[in-house]
Amino acid sequence: MLTLAARHRRRVALLGMSMQKNVTIAAELGYLRVPDDLLLPLEELAGLPPARQVILSTGSQGEPNSALALMAAQEHKYVQVAPGDLVIISARVIPGNERTIGRVVNALYRLGAEVLYEDNAFVHVSGHASQEDLKRMLTLTRPLNFIPVHGEYRHLLGHARLAAGVGLPADRIFLIEDGTGLEVTKTAARVVGKFPAGRVLVDGKSVGDIGAVVLRDRQLLAEDGLVAVSLVVDARGAVVAGPEIASRGFVYVKENEPLLEELKAAVLAALAAAEP
Repeated sequence: MLTLAARHRRRVALLGMSMQKNVTIAAELGYLRVPDDLLLPLEELAGLPPARQVILSTGSQGEPNSALALMAAQEHKYVQVAPGDLVIISARVIPGNERTIGRVVNALYRLGAEVLYEDNAFVHVSGHASQEDLKRMLTLTRPLNFIPVHGEYRHLLGHARLAAGVGLPADRIFLIEDGTGLEVTKTAARVVGKFPAGRVLVDGKSVGDIGAVVLRDRQLLAEDGLVAVSLVVDARGAVVAGPEIASRGFVYVKENEPLLEELKAAVLAALAAAEP
């Protein structure tokens, strides 16, 4: 994508801390070549004609408050999706995210954009290991005991069958699910029964029996979020520690560190402007 952008004289902005970190690490390790003067901060890219812009963004699973979701909702500070724009979602839908991704795709279409994603274009290659990769790993490591993990039951079963296919003994392959106990020693492993597993609602020191009021408050937090600011000031009103920003249901902290820094600066500016 970066090479194509440079070839067509487009500049590129990276949105999301994880995107920026991954590109930086890949470039430092030599896995990714970033042409000189290709990358621009988003606020500078916004000043270029649309035909000279490329934006690489997080939010492929329709996460609320992700950059792509904000663009689709017309709430992004710098990016306004317009007719003629092309949005490529290079990711497969993770089971359970169908509705959130569908809402984002529909919103982008309503704004006049063309959207390419797994339903209508071949724009993604799985990052998961293939069957041959898994068999090679099992052959190289020859585990004493093997527990397939990750995915639904059908995936676990398929992985267990792969292990049997490369010669692992059937009594050393444990196809277990959440709540199944497994005792492992230096020489053997065995199933030791079932244990309670599943969702546990916790509120403070209360576990399990959560009242309607608490659930209502949690729902409000989930929909609107909460931002809390804490700091320490001395007798003269001077800040001696902080401010620290804590949020719940507001933004993804790891991908919005610059925003939190802006909030801290705004708090300090407000304090400085306040009357003694």
